[in-house]
Amino acid sequence: MMAWLLLRTLGLVALVICLAATLAPREVSGLSVDSQGTAETEIVRKESHPVLFRQKRDWIWNSLYVEEEKPAPRPYKIGQLKSNKKVELKSFKIEGEGANSIFTVDQKGDLFVTKSLDREEKSTYRLIARMYDSNNKLVEDAGDFVVQVTDINDNSPVFTKQYNGSIMERSRMGTKVVEVSATDADDPTTANGELRYTLRPDGDRTAFEIDSITGVISSRTDSLDRETRRQYVVVVQAQDTRGMASGSTATTSVTIIITDANDNLASFTKKTYELQVPEDHKLNEKIGSLELEDRDEIQNKDPSFTIASPFNNMFDVERSPTKDGNLMLKQPLDYETRSSYSFTVHVHEKLQFLADNADTALTKAQVNIRVIDVDEPPVFSKPIYSFNVMEEMMVNNIGMVTAKDPDRANKSIRYSIEDKDCPIAINPVTGQLSTLRKLDRELEATYMFQVKAQEEPSGLQAYVKVKIVLQDINDNKPELAADEIYVCENDMAGTVIGTVSATDKDDQLPFFSFYLTKQNANFSLIDNRNNTADIRVKQGAFSLDDPRDYTLDVGINDGGRPPLINRATLHIKVCRCDARRVHTQCKAAARRMGVSVHALIAILLCILTILVIVILIVMRKRYQKESLASMKNSGEIHEQLVTYDEEGGGEMDTNGYDVSILTSARHDGSMLRHPEHHPHPSLYAMVQKPHHHAQPTACKGDMAVMIEVKKDEADHDRDGFPYDTLHIYGYEGPESLAGSLSSLESSSTGSNLDYDFLNDWGPRFRTLAELYGVDGSDRYGPY
Repeated sequence: MMAWLLLRTLGLVALVICLAATLAPREVSGLSVDSQGTAETEIVRKESHPVLFRQKRDWIWNSLYVEEEKPAPRPYKIGQLKSNKKVELKSFKIEGEGANSIFTVDQKGDLFVTKSLDREEKSTYRLIARMYDSNNKLVEDAGDFVVQVTDINDNSPVFTKQYNGSIMERSRMGTKVVEVSATDADDPTTANGELRYTLRPDGDRTAFEIDSITGVISSRTDSLDRETRRQYVVVVQAQDTRGMASGSTATTSVTIIITDANDNLASFTKKTYELQVPEDHKLNEKIGSLELEDRDEIQNKDPSFTIASPFNNMFDVERSPTKDGNLMLKQPLDYETRSSYSFTVHVHEKLQFLADNADTALTKAQVNIRVIDVDEPPVFSKPIYSFNVMEEMMVNNIGMVTAKDPDRANKSIRYSIEDKDCPIAINPVTGQLSTLRKLDRELEATYMFQVKAQEEPSGLQAYVKVKIVLQDINDNKPELAADEIYVCENDMAGTVIGTVSATDKDDQLPFFSFYLTKQNANFSLIDNRNNTADIRVKQGAFSLDDPRDYTLDVGINDGGRPPLINRATLHIKVCRCDARRVHTQCKAAARRMGVSVHALIAILLCILTILVIVILIVMRKRYQKESLASMKNSGEIHEQLVTYDEEGGGEMDTNGYDVSILTSARHDGSMLRHPEHHPHPSLYAMVQKPHHHAQPTACKGDMAVMIEVKKDEADHDRDGFPYDTLHIYGYEGPESLAGSLSSLESSSTGSNLDYDFLNDWGPRFRTLAELYGVDGSDRYGPY
């Protein structure tokens, strides 16, 4: 076993020697920085072979420090770069933060600082060093090192904001008030940046203390009283170098407010309160104020009040917005019953602490109230009166409304109803109510009105509402109510063709009964005893071609006391229906036509109006005929006498007789229709208007000839009837092309027309022939 182990060890040594001979080691040099301390670090890398390995080398490394704010009128040395590499001529280069400006290196490797540094501006600088030979070939690879700026106490503490705090009075000792904090730009890891807090003696430090490290201000007593002192001001000092006397300091003032707590009892300001109240004071309104004294702030006051019996139901005390007591009236006062009241009021308040004024507070007070007499209006015995009255009856004693004067004078009262349309009257002395007319419940079931009571002679008034409810009597007949009733042509006996019911305006439970007032051969009426009745077919058949109408005479009994009966006629129409008894064609039943009273009155008025108009027209015609007859008998017709149906006359008519137009029309034959065109010429000739370019001319002497011609034409016109009046012409005035013509003073004496031919027309025209026939006197003309 030992031999085997020895052989194994020798084999391993041989293998290591072979590997060492095979691998060619890279030349490694060391880079060192010489200063106050040493450190070793070595890194070896084989560039021509992929295998990495480490080879120990001496790397002397020292921490480089620069004191801040150190003057540098000329560069001063802070260290040296060294290399173990045996090179005769060397050169060094540095790179990094502040290289070749703040920090420089010479040919010997000495490192210099060229300016004063501020740690608060930059506390560390990172640099890289390289070493070259005389041929400027890199001999030593890069090495990193750090230059640290050491701190000096060149900054004072600073409070960055203003601090204020608050604490409730009577808080326990050690209660936190506020935490203050200062800053220092110096290194916090050194004494230069470590702060300590204290309260300066020039502030109120008797009631408060501060934690020197955290800066928390807290109370050092439990007897803070806001009513004694409401505010404290403490001065806080922050000092660096852990509070050493040589350290820098800063101060700030902190205002501490003492907040209020309910630690004082509410106290009456008086032992006795004297109040005067009129007897008509309104309920639930303030009588007077019971003022309190409480040193606590209003939001912390919490007083409550109680009134000792027996007047705790008569009065009450409510808390006012200012936390005083308002004395309220709960029941009405009456000077005649009681003129004064006296009672005790207590005030209570729950506190968390022992009250400061527990020995001096007035927690009860005496209240004396004197009632003042006032003249009060009348008082009704009830707030509202209600009476029942039977309808359709005159009632002399409905009920009585009473009021009295509540004062000791007890003045007399007079009653009245101010509503003029009220159907109820009242006795002005006794207040007794009665009806002025019969009342109909179906028109208005309830009446509401006010009764006024007025004292005499002062005139104080009061009002009360009175309600009259009308009691119903059975004074309305029932009325038949039915939908459209029809019978089908194929309805068999026993078929129910409809149901009828009834309505009643009276206010009673309906119990209607139905029956036929006259027997019907085709239909029967079956009372269902539930306020309805069925109509059944008794026998058929029915047909649309049957001209008969079917009706039922139904009687209705309303079952009232006394019972009222009404009769109605129900019309039934015949229809052609389908299998489901849905009508498709119906013959409407004849219905009786009725006229209401209002319609009858309207018809009568219309007839009377028409009669009056006819009478006026007849009288007017008669008057006109009498006027014309008187004109004929007068024997004197003026030249300008002309009758018109249209409005007009005056100067325009005096210029309207342009005979030239008529003359021209006569010459050209346009005024008459010749017999060849019309065998029976009419009374009026058709006058044609001339063309605008033609201007007819005539003389005034032709007027007589023209009139004679017109007279002759009128006498020989068999279709017309003779006019004894003046002829009327439609063309008149200067604007017309034809003037007016008149048959003034014309007669038939000059006519050669013989009316004896009328005798040949028959006996019906014999009378007309005698009227227009020419006798012996007419042949010779007038006298």
